[in-house]
Amino acid sequence: MNGYVMVGTNDLTSAKKFYDKLLNVLNIKAIYSDDVCIGYANDGSDDVEFYVTKPANGEPATYGNGTQVSFLTKTRAQVVEFHKTGLDLGGKNEGDPGLRPNDGDVYYSYVRDLEGNKICAYTNSCLLYTSPSPRDVEESRMPSSA
Repeated sequence: MNGYVMVGTNDLTSAKKFYDKLLNVLNIKAIYSDDVCIGYANDGSDDVEFYVTKPANGEPATYGNGTQVSFLTKTRAQVVEFHKTGLDLGGKNEGDPGLRPNDGDVYYSYVRDLEGNKICAYTNSCLLYTSPSPRDVEESRMPSSA
């Protein structure tokens, strides 16, 4: 399924500041904006996958109880950075980075945005970084014990 997701906002300017910085962690950039909405896409893509918008009916934006928008990341480090950035920007903690369930192998973090929308970053990867860490490089140079 290809498509997009929208979340509502009552303050487009504040939402833009929040999501511009937060989604930058995932290499997702604003590629469209007007007086009503902002559209975000993966860096280099013209296909909007996420919108922040004022409600079309003119009523105040509210969040949905049980509604969540989730962003797939490449590494656990991105999940952690997404969470930290969201909190630094004024979001509320809805779940620290970690495995869910505790003995599972999917790594999640949860933040509520400035309007209360629940947003998640997650990865199925066990990688902490996309390239080898200095420790991994050093360990690969060590002679193996036979």
